[in-house]
Amino acid sequence: MDERQRRRRGVRLAAAALVALVALAGCGSSAKEDSSTAPAAAPADQDRAGAADQAGGNTERGGGDSEGGGAGAPDLRVDQRSIIYTGTMRVQVEDVDDAARSAIATVTAAGGFVGGDQRRSADADARAELKLRVPADKFHGVVDELAKLGRQQRREIRTEDVTEQIVDLDARITTQRARVESARRLLARATSISDLVSLENELSRREADLASLEAKKERLADLTSLSTITVSLVGPDASTADEETEVGFMVGLKGGWKVFLTSMTVLLTVLGAVLPWLLAFGVPLTVLLVVLRRRRRTGPPPAMPPGPAAPLPTAPPPVPAARSGP
Repeated sequence: MDERQRRRRGVRLAAAALVALVALAGCGSSAKEDSSTAPAAAPADQDRAGAADQAGGNTERGGGDSEGGGAGAPDLRVDQRSIIYTGTMRVQVEDVDDAARSAIATVTAAGGFVGGDQRRSADADARAELKLRVPADKFHGVVDELAKLGRQQRREIRTEDVTEQIVDLDARITTQRARVESARRLLARATSISDLVSLENELSRREADLASLEAKKERLADLTSLSTITVSLVGPDASTADEETEVGFMVGLKGGWKVFLTSMTVLLTVLGAVLPWLLAFGVPLTVLLVVLRRRRRTGPPPAMPPGPAAPLPTAPPPVPAARSGP
């Protein structure tokens, strides 16, 4: 009995071990198949998800930067802000050409350049209009130097803080670049013509949006790095009436008289343009109308319509003879 029990136990143990080996082999093969087919089935979904996660993370980082609460928040102190300076000046000088050369030399020495130069030479009313671009950190110093060229009549300085716009553009550019890279990866894995065309259109749209954002940032960077100063240099005899604001009855009368003269000028101009046509066609037409009217007046009188015929005279009735007596 002991030997039989031992044999039965051995057979049972061998069968259990065989079943366990078969089960382990089946689980291993199914796991290998799942691991080999899963990445090939959804690479595009993984790319889209990764791009979306990356874009979302960049957007959140950009929002944190704009709020100034994150670890990588930009330094928004006054000396670190992006400010656009724009100045307008009017200076009366003895010699307009010499003053213009001095202004250009001052700007060039400060590291700037001339963006525009318009001059009008006249004995009594010489003028020069200069558009100067100077570094932002030397803006105020250059303005003071230009004011020393003569007698300053007017100065106007305007500032615009664009720090938040630049921070927002940086965040949007980072996000848009991630979207462009994601579209390029999807385009490289496209297998059908329809997918290829749609992905190419999407990539073109994203690249255009990225180029637009980068152009806006470059424009703001140019305006913040180089400030603009518009200087009007006038001679000693230049009239300053255009710099004064006049109101009152005389100003209205002058304006009305100017409008009246302008209207009369326009009217005479139109009349001068039409007068040759009136002489060429109007005079012959008038003569023709006069001749036709005279002919109508001197023509034969119109014939009278015939009336009814007069009745013929009739003989009087015969008088009866008188009867004689018996």
